[in-house]
Amino acid sequence: MQVLLAAAVCTKAGKAIVSRQFVEMTRTRIEGLLAAFPKLMNTGKQHTFVETESVRYVYQPLEKLYMVLITTKNSNILEDLETLRLFSRVVRHFKCTLDEHERRKRSYCRVLEEGEISEHCFDLIFAFDEIVALGYRENVNLAQIRTFTEMDSHEEKVFRAVRETQEREAKAEMRRKAKELQQARRDAERSGKKAPGFGGFGSSGMTSSNSATIITDTLIEPEKPKVASAPARPSAPSKALKLGARGKEVDDFVDKLKSEGENIMVPSAGKRPSEASKVLAPPVNTESVHMRIEEKISLTCGRDGGLQNMEVLGMITLRVADEKNGRIRLHVNNNDKKGIQLQTHPNVDKKLFTTESVISLKNPDKSFPLHNDVGVLKWRLQTTDESLIPLTINCWPSESGTGCDVNIEYELQEEGLELNDVVIAIPVPSGVGAPVIGDLDGEYRHDGRRNILEWCLPVIDVKNKTGSLEFSVAGQPSDFFPIQVSFVSKSNYCDIQVTKVAQVDGDSPVRFSMETSLVVDKYEIL
Repeated sequence: MQVLLAAAVCTKAGKAIVSRQFVEMTRTRIEGLLAAFPKLMNTGKQHTFVETESVRYVYQPLEKLYMVLITTKNSNILEDLETLRLFSRVVRHFKCTLDEHERRKRSYCRVLEEGEISEHCFDLIFAFDEIVALGYRENVNLAQIRTFTEMDSHEEKVFRAVRETQEREAKAEMRRKAKELQQARRDAERSGKKAPGFGGFGSSGMTSSNSATIITDTLIEPEKPKVASAPARPSAPSKALKLGARGKEVDDFVDKLKSEGENIMVPSAGKRPSEASKVLAPPVNTESVHMRIEEKISLTCGRDGGLQNMEVLGMITLRVADEKNGRIRLHVNNNDKKGIQLQTHPNVDKKLFTTESVISLKNPDKSFPLHNDVGVLKWRLQTTDESLIPLTINCWPSESGTGCDVNIEYELQEEGLELNDVVIAIPVPSGVGAPVIGDLDGEYRHDGRRNILEWCLPVIDVKNKTGSLEFSVAGQPSDFFPIQVSFVSKSNYCDIQVTKVAQVDGDSPVRFSMETSLVVDKYEIL
């Protein structure tokens, strides 16, 4: 029975351009075998194979290159030659899996040059994997290989189409809002009033990819009317009148939005800023040694259940402001049991961190850079384990005589987290009016222009770990996906903390401050 060790395209000097190993083999081993191959060939004889004490080379010239199969000596030479011919046909004639237009024009490697092979190396490897599995030839032909490698994903096309539509709508909305604000400023200048600042309020429809930045920008602004409404302000006529008038302008702007079909819950706009600003506000008093533990989560779930992918990226960033605290060590407590991958900065003593969970420079005589943010430790978690989803979202749309009845619920699975300023954005069909809300935990906003129903929850924690929303609206079950979720948290998902900072000399403790944050990069239910 044939046992194929590797398939490679190499130069006449034995340099590997692309090689696929079908059994466990080190890079050094395969490079050594291919380098020895040209020296074994007899130039005066026409053979299709050469042998050594351990392996057999079956080869075929491809203009300036060689297609080489490395097999065991007890393999069937006739099967080896048949497999070699199929590999050569793949390299010569197999079409690119680019787009329909490119498929008509190009092949994987029509011009058999080294650069052309390198350009399509991954396409070739995918095709090679269809021919051989675990060292044994699969019963396939060139047409089947082409079919297998060119198969499209309907789900990927739907996802890309939805994402492009959302991006176009967001850009159009941004341009429309900018024109409105410019017009409002021009009207205010003509009337001699101060231009209204609607930037914070108007950007309340945030996206998950930049939730941290937008929340900071939008939520600090509305806090000003509270300070301006103090009783002592009326003694300063000009400024007091301007600040007082700003609240009226905001109210007029809200009325204008409502007249255009936007359902805005004014009380929620007052509550959410305070909650989010508490989470994202930087520490008031920071020590000369300050650390930030930041995490970013990306998650994609199916509408019928199942975690397609979840990735958490985290980093500890150190900032030293005092030269006397430059030579320090960080003691890290890693209680994570989810299987994260840790990586230290190249200048950090990796052996010391592995054995003692201590972050220190390789050269203990050197100091950490002053007044610079330095990432000293980062980690990554990638999983498809559903039990690790921090916040599950279940949406159940069911058709009725008048449209669809939608039940959506959330559950906090990671009870150690406290999620703030949670917004669950549910698409609704256009042109059917506002949805009729039934049972509701939290608050909601309906954006008639973007056709989005936003379910807003100031806090989700262990005391408020479940909740539900019911509404009815005309439409089909597929109209309510994809669902986008955004939140921020002052707790970390992966349980990694810095417990102690000490001097390198004498191990005396050093005062330090620390801030933690968890933000959403992408959180979708497709």
